[in-house]
This record gives sequence, C-alpha cells and structure tokens, in this order.
Amino acid sequence: MTRDEIDVVVAGAGPVGLMQACELRLAGLRPVVLDRAAEPSTAPKANGLCGQVVDTLDHRGLLARFAEEASYSGPFPGFPFGSVPLPFAALGESPLRGMALSQPDLERLLGERAGELGVEIRWGHELTGLAQDDEGVHVDVRGPGGHYRSRARHLVGCDGARSFVRDAAGIGFPGDTDPDVLRLGHFHAETTVGPFEDVAIEVPGIGRLERGWNRTPRGRVLVTSLRAGVHIVGTYETGGPPVDSGAPLTVGELQDSVHRVLGARLPLGESIWLSRTRGQARLADRYREGRVFLAGDAAHLFPAGGSSLNVGLLDAVNLGWKLGAAITRGAPAALLDSYEAERRPVAERTLRHTRAQAALDRATGRDGEALRDLLTELFALEQPLRRLGELLHGSDTRYGDHAHPLVGRFVPELALRTETGRTRVAALLHEATPVLLDLAERPELRAIAAEHDIAVTVARCDDPPADAILIRPDGHVAFAASAQSTVDELRAVLAGWSA
Repeated sequence: MTRDEIDVVVAGAGPVGLMQACELRLAGLRPVVLDRAAEPSTAPKANGLCGQVVDTLDHRGLLARFAEEASYSGPFPGFPFGSVPLPFAALGESPLRGMALSQPDLERLLGERAGELGVEIRWGHELTGLAQDDEGVHVDVRGPGGHYRSRARHLVGCDGARSFVRDAAGIGFPGDTDPDVLRLGHFHAETTVGPFEDVAIEVPGIGRLERGWNRTPRGRVLVTSLRAGVHIVGTYETGGPPVDSGAPLTVGELQDSVHRVLGARLPLGESIWLSRTRGQARLADRYREGRVFLAGDAAHLFPAGGSSLNVGLLDAVNLGWKLGAAITRGAPAALLDSYEAERRPVAERTLRHTRAQAALDRATGRDGEALRDLLTELFALEQPLRRLGELLHGSDTRYGDHAHPLVGRFVPELALRTETGRTRVAALLHEATPVLLDLAERPELRAIAAEHDIAVTVARCDDPPADAILIRPDGHVAFAASAQSTVDELRAVLAGWSA
C-alpha cells in the first residue's frame, strides 16, 4: 500500500539534503527527507564552507546565525591551492570568503532551519527501491515500523558517494580513485590555537611543523587547526603497508603512519574523530533520470580542496526553486532540464581545478619542488592570485551565454535606497522568491512582473549596473534591462518559469 503522497522525497539528511528540503519548502512544496541513520552524525567530515554558498546564506538571512557558531567567518587571508599557498591578504580585500564550521554544527543549524520551515525528517528510514512513471515516483522504504511505500512527484538523491538513488536510477558514476590513503584525525589540543594561528606542534629532532601539509620523501603530514582546542593531523603515505579498508582507523595506525612519513612521532592527544579514505574524482553521467535528480556527492566527487560540499549546497539551491516552479506554476520542462545544463558544467570545472590541485600535491622529487616553487612565485602576482580566488569562490560562474554581462551571473551586492529606507540586495531574497529590482523607474517592466506575480522593488543605488534586474531565487540574474530593453524580452524570460 502507498502510505502517503509527497511533493518531493529527498534521500539523505546530510547538509545537501537538508538544504534541498529547506529550499523546496521555501518554494511552497511539501518535501519529506529520508535517512537510514537513526540520528544525525557527529562525524566532522567537513570543516567549513567557502565561496558563493556563503553569499547564498546571506541571501537567506542565515549568514549571521551560522557565523555565530563558526570559529572564523569572513574573508580568508590565505588558502591552499593544492600544496601551493595563495596569499590573499596581499590583495587588500580577499576574493574568497568562508567560515570554519564543523559538519555536525552545520547539519544542526540546517536541521533547525528545516524544523522552523516545517520540513519532515524521518530518521531510520532507508530507501530500498524506486519505480517511476510519467506522473511520479514510488519509493519503497524500510523504517522502524517496517516496510512501506510512498509516492512523490519527484525524488532527489542527496545520499552521498554510494548513492542508492543514483544506482537505482541507472546513472553511471565514472572516475578515478586515488591510490594513496588519506588518514585523518581530530584531536583535543593542549593549546587553544584557532584558525589562521600557528599550530605550535614541535617534533623532537625536527622542530616546529608548518601549518598545513609538511612534505617528506615518504609522503606528507598535515598539521592544522580550524577551531580552538582542536588539532587536525593527517597523512598521505607513499608505498605504505596494505590497508584493511573494512577496519576502522585507530590512533595507533595513524601514529604509525605519521612515524613512517615523518620519521618521528607526534603528540596526538585524545582523539575526537578518525577517518581513512581515498580521494576520488567522479562525475555522474547525468543529473536527471525522468523524475529523479541527483545533488551533492551523489552527483560529483572532487579529489582536493573540500569543494564537494560547497558545490553540492548550490546544487540544492539551483534545483529547489525550479522544482517549485514546475509543481506549483506548471513551468515548462526546459526549466527542469536547465538544472543539469547549469550545474554539471560547474562540477566539470571544479573537477578540473581540484584534479590540478591533487596533481600538485602528488608531484614528488626535484620536479615537484620546482613546480611548486614556480607556482608560488606566480601566485604571488595580483592578477593570477585574484583569478584563482574568483575560481575558488565561484564568482566566475555564469549560466549560459548572454549579451548583457550581468545575465547568468550571481547578482552583485548593491547598497539600495528605497522609499522605506536603506537595504541590500541580499535582504530581498530571504524568502527565496524572484525579484524584479527597478533601478531606473521602468513602470512597463514592473507591469509585466506583476502579471507573473513577481515581487518588485523600486530603488536607487550608486552606479547602477542596469536599468532593472530580474533576480532568480538562487541569486543569479535572469534578465538585465538596458535603456533599449523591451517588455517582450522580460516576458520571454518569465514565460519559461510558469505555464
């Protein structure tokens, strides 16, 4: 029997799944999140967010709330590109913004937000089967009370690298797995060192280790900290002993690996979390199969840079409003098709630069040293440094090829003056609804927006980038009016959002 009818089933209650559910709820839908785990994970798999997802949190009115829980929030003074440092502080204003926030804290905050929006999360409910037709998707679920079946209009797989949804939908996931093992541990530190401070770990006979990756002929040792009172230690070991991938990592195994790579033992302290993984570079053949979609690690895995979470959260934001438009407004099929058309190229680009970072990390011997020395010199120059910052932040992302330079890009932040006072662009997007921002008194454009129930804000700003800007719920510009723009151009854009 079918237990219930749902707008969208979201498989996976990790950060991407929770963000997906929040965006769907803001779009007026009734999502249900299923996760086979009995409760939220406490594993600090990710250590923070960076890039355009931080701007998106600002658009949702969540940035201050999340930043309050972070050990650091703001412009990054530096960042590694593989093993080559990027000294953003030299630019005066860093092009890369982010926050140091553990994954359990991120999931808790997103879970709280989902609760405020009325999202139903079913812990201990494992997806075991799916079948779809032209009208929807049947999902078979094993829950605490036994098996049941639900029906949804759409299913979004946010269920990670080993995605059941992806495999059940018959979507391939080609790519590579790193031969080297990454061992990683979080440990209580005797010092209260925090982000961007010295980690102050001394090794007898070697001296103080540098913050970040320390290279030896036998591999690399990581020593860093992303929040006060916690050290992170890891190893990439070249030619180490065989690994029992089925057994959990122990402090002893990590300590032995450190000793083999470094030639000395580290004072690790009491462990908080331990993990053994191999880096992967994978990209799903497609992001959609009928009424089934993929987002996050189910769709892509990157070998370096911690980019998968940042990209995955933005997948969810892109897909959420489009599913809302399809279900509540009867949007044409092309709008849902645009999810893959827009987000998969972003993943392809991220895969290229994270592969480059991984290659820099793996380069050994004198050739590797020469390459890193040359790139360190090059990345100290303003233009390449700023370009890499924009790449890592995602501010160079543009959907489609358009005549107006704003269209397809993330909307710039503007200080606005309205009849009721001063505001910002970010404040207009808290409810995740599209907005027409009229900056040059264009009543004919406002009239077209009103026909499509699009919110309108009339404002002024210094050096306006266009007469009017139509901002999508995900913050990207769909239409930018010049003095010659006509109502027909705006009408054509809006026709793609509703029947």
